[in-house]
Amino acid sequence: MESFQSWWQTIPYRIDPTIFSLGSFQVKYYGLMYILAFTTVYLLLNHRIKKEKLNYDKELIENYFFTVILFVLVGGRLGYVLFYNLNYFLHNPLEIFLPFKFEGGFRFTGIAGMSYHGGTLSAFIGTYIFTKKNKLNFFEFTDFIIPAVPLGYTFGRMGNFINGELYGRVTGSWFGMFFPMAGDDTLRHASQLYEAFFEGIFLFFILWFIRKNEFVKGRLLALYLIFYGIIRFMIEYVREPDEQLGFILFNLSMGQILCFIMILSGIVMIMINNLEKHKLKA
Repeated sequence: MESFQSWWQTIPYRIDPTIFSLGSFQVKYYGLMYILAFTTVYLLLNHRIKKEKLNYDKELIENYFFTVILFVLVGGRLGYVLFYNLNYFLHNPLEIFLPFKFEGGFRFTGIAGMSYHGGTLSAFIGTYIFTKKNKLNFFEFTDFIIPAVPLGYTFGRMGNFINGELYGRVTGSWFGMFFPMAGDDTLRHASQLYEAFFEGIFLFFILWFIRKNEFVKGRLLALYLIFYGIIRFMIEYVREPDEQLGFILFNLSMGQILCFIMILSGIVMIMINNLEKHKLKA
């Protein structure tokens, strides 16, 4: 047991986040995880089209991915800038989209810092624009897309774990891990793995299982916001808040505040959906 415990707790020290490097230019597994995430969602959606005989085609999905990937990347970056490190980027605006650091000397760093909430919000905006342009029903299309999303998201959190970033708070439990980037010799929750499982795999199975239920038609987007918001809100209690922010309000992290807004948004969407269905029946 002791040998396994030691092996488990020191996993982050044995992971090299870089696939290969050429001078200061590095290719990291984090970028590969993004590719795997989008590929997984793309394959799942094509599986749905084929097996469930849905009225979408491969070309439509490819065009959608071209649109939404751009929105996710730009929105995720801007979300990080606005929600998590605005003061820094106000003084270093060129670093928002350029993969270089100018402070303390010019050097290649890659683009570090993405916000899930920013990426999600911009993805919904991109989806709305796409559905309007292609004369699709927004909620029917999101019912099609949403069940596949969490499994792709799993890869993003695995990327965080490989990078050794977004680690959890200090714990006395044996299943904690030592994270080099924490700069201390304390066991911490592997919150990235918790998120990969609960926000990714667990939520995927829930949404995939209920996707054909009559009650959830037109409501899957709202349910996703509620379920994800609750799961992430709870996991944030063992995740280390961003150093530059700390706790924001009532000992809540920025992630928890944004998740609370997600939950409320999902509830409001269901209430509006119910009102519209009652009007149609009246």
